Amino acid sequence: MKREDTLFLEDSRDYQRMEKVLLYLAAHREYQPSLEELAQVVALSPFHFQRLFKRWVGLSPKQFMDLLTIQNAKSLLKESKSLLDVSLDLGLSGPSRLHDLFLKLEAMTPGEFKLQGKNLEIVYGFHPTRFGMCFVALTERGICALSFVEENAREVQIEALKDSWPHAKLKHDQSKTRKYLQKILLSKKDLQKNAVSLLLKGTPFQIKVWQALIQIPKGALVSYEDIANFLHKPKAVRAVASAIVHNPIAYLIPCHRVIQKVGNFGEYRWGASRKKAILGWEINQKGENVS
Repeated sequence: MKREDTLFLEDSRDYQRMEKVLLYLAAHREYQPSLEELAQVVALSPFHFQRLFKRWVGLSPKQFMDLLTIQNAKSLLKESKSLLDVSLDLGLSGPSRLHDLFLKLEAMTPGEFKLQGKNLEIVYGFHPTRFGMCFVALTERGICALSFVEENAREVQIEALKDSWPHAKLKHDQSKTRKYLQKILLSKKDLQKNAVSLLLKGTPFQIKVWQALIQIPKGALVSYEDIANFLHKPKAVRAVASAIVHNPIAYLIPCHRVIQKVGNFGEYRWGASRKKAILGWEINQKGENVS
């Protein structure tokens, strides 16, 4: 196994333990469980649990949960409104930056949409990541699907890809998809040298929502209402929420950064605990970059 795969696998296993802890914290949010109690959830000593948690996110469990309070979320929502206003000046059609990774979005034309993937080859693979097992599918024009999956749901994910692109030729190629995933998960200095293309299949409104999402910087939070206002469609909050639910590319199109305006983190297509894990990690990364 390559060194990168070993590191990703270790991160993925760490996440599986962290997810159990986050689920436990959500179920016991009326009080703050002790370090000893949280360690028991994953069958570790308090010492090893603290070390594991800090290795994964760079914070203690208490510091991590402090980042995920409603009060902190409301503060980030307020701060992010000005960030969206600035991005309006940049427009929605040009390349956008996501934590030093350039994203190039290309939407399928109506004619291509109608063909449903005819004459298109899609290569896919499964890889461990910091936030669990990841499924990635790509074409010559870029990534067309990226999602988090449970180990026992791989076939379900492949069938979903077939449903989305019924006339495409599918090919399993771990080596090719690994190169793309490594490009996404490289160190910050290396990301500046890379560009990742995304091939999007959706309605015109969905495409606009997904384009708006990539304007949200890492460590920032916005509400569904903010996105609707950003698109000059203040009454289309439900339509925005629907487009976000149908986002085909996790993480890179950061729908996890959209929360309820009251500060609740809300649900997530790939699990509410995973959403909190990603947000907590990103907010901490943002703090480290500032300091």
